[in-house]
Amino acid sequence: MAGVGTAPSPQPEERVDSRLWHVTLNVAGRDAPLGDVRRALERLAHDHPFLLTSRYADDHAEIRYWEEAQDLHDAAAVALRLWGEHRSSAGLPPWEIVGLEVIGRETYRRRVAEGCGPPPVSTVGVHPF
Repeated sequence: MAGVGTAPSPQPEERVDSRLWHVTLNVAGRDAPLGDVRRALERLAHDHPFLLTSRYADDHAEIRYWEEAQDLHDAAAVALRLWGEHRSSAGLPPWEIVGLEVIGRETYRRRVAEGCGPPPVSTVGVHPF
């Protein structure tokens, strides 16, 4: 019990375990040379090995990966910063984010089991559409 004029003891923060979220980030913009897009995505994957797979064309790309976060809001916030924060270091095209999906691991597994999941990843890495 706190005495008069003293602050009560702080309560310990409740620890929330992080979870895995499957992220699909879609970007698009003006045409860029395919070789430049591929090299930029490869640099991004090298710098950030959490990337599962990237598919690309001359005017759009899709990046899929697993993110560890406490909740969907945290996972989405990281995903929304990914392209812009690494545009210069990886040499990414000046494209904008045009799509974002963040789903929990259980939802991802259920979709795959039902045949409604994302296209299967044949090989981890960077591939043309």
